[in-house]
Amino acid sequence: MLNEPSVIALNTQTGDVLAMGQEAWRMIGRTPSNIVAVRPLRKGAITDFDITQRMIRLVLQRAGVNRFNRPRVVICVPSAITPVERRAVIEAARRAGAAEAQLLDQPMAAAIGAGLPINEPIANMVVDIGGGTSETALISLGGKVALEAVRVGSFDLDSAIAGHIRRAYGIAIGERTAEAIKIAVGSAYPMANEKAAEVRGRELTSGLPRTVVLAAEEVRDWIREPVNTIVDSVLRCLGAAPPELARDLIGRGIYLVGGGSLLRGLDVRLAEATLVPVHHVDAPLESVVLGAGHCIESLGVLKGVFATNRPSA
Repeated sequence: MLNEPSVIALNTQTGDVLAMGQEAWRMIGRTPSNIVAVRPLRKGAITDFDITQRMIRLVLQRAGVNRFNRPRVVICVPSAITPVERRAVIEAARRAGAAEAQLLDQPMAAAIGAGLPINEPIANMVVDIGGGTSETALISLGGKVALEAVRVGSFDLDSAIAGHIRRAYGIAIGERTAEAIKIAVGSAYPMANEKAAEVRGRELTSGLPRTVVLAAEEVRDWIREPVNTIVDSVLRCLGAAPPELARDLIGRGIYLVGGGSLLRGLDVRLAEATLVPVHHVDAPLESVVLGAGHCIESLGVLKGVFATNRPSA
C-alpha cells in the first residue's frame, strides 16, 4: 500500500509537517534554514519521539486509517533495541492512532516474508542488512536459536564514503550523493568490468564546486571496515549454531535480505568468509513488511513470533 523512506520534512518555525517519505527524501541537503528533513529513527531506535509519532500517524492516514477506524498494528523492529526503546515504539504507535501495537523482530519477519520454513526442525539463517542495523538470525522450529546484531548498516557505508571523500579530496558531499556513489560503484568484493564514478561536491578550501572521478577499488577500500563488521557478526552467529543446524546450513545456505544486501559482491564476500552458500531472496527490500503481513493474516498460527510476547529484560 505504501513504500516510502523514513524521512519527514518540518518547518522549524511553525512545526508544520511539509512532506514525508520520498518527497521529504528529495529535500535532504536542499532546504532553507527554516526547513529540516530528518530521520526520526536512527540505528533502529527513536531519536525524536514527537516526530516519530507524527510520521506514524501520516503513514496510517495514507493507508486509509482515520479516528473512527483504529487498526491493530504490527511494527518490525531490530532485535538489538532495548526494552525501553521497544516500549517507546509501542507508545508512539498507540498515540498515533493504533488500537493495539505488536512488535516483530526484523529477522523473523524477513524469514517469514522470504517464504522460509521457519516452523520446521531445519536451519534457516537470515542476514538482514538495513539502514542502521544488521542482524543475523538462525531460526528453527519457530524460534531464534542464535542471533547476532550490530548497529551498522547502509547509512554507515554512506557515511564512510562521505568521510573519505572529505579527507582524501577535500570535498564535502551530502548523504544523497554518498548513497548514489555506493549504488553506482560500491562493492564488497572485486567485480568484473568495474567502472568509475564522477562526483560533484563543494571544495572545502575555496567553497567552489569541484568534480572528481572515483575508482570502484578505492570506494571498496573506504567501506571495508563496516562491511567487515557485518561479516564478523555473521561468523559469530554461525559459531553459535548447534552442530546439527550448522550441518543443515552447508546445504541450505544463508539468505540475504534488506536494502544493504544489494551491495554488489556482498554475497561472494560472505560465502568466501563462511564457506556456506549465500542466496538473495526474491524481494529483499519488501521481505520484512511481507512477513509482517503474513503474521497478521495468520495471527493464530504465528502469534508466538511477536517480540512483545517475550518477558521484558
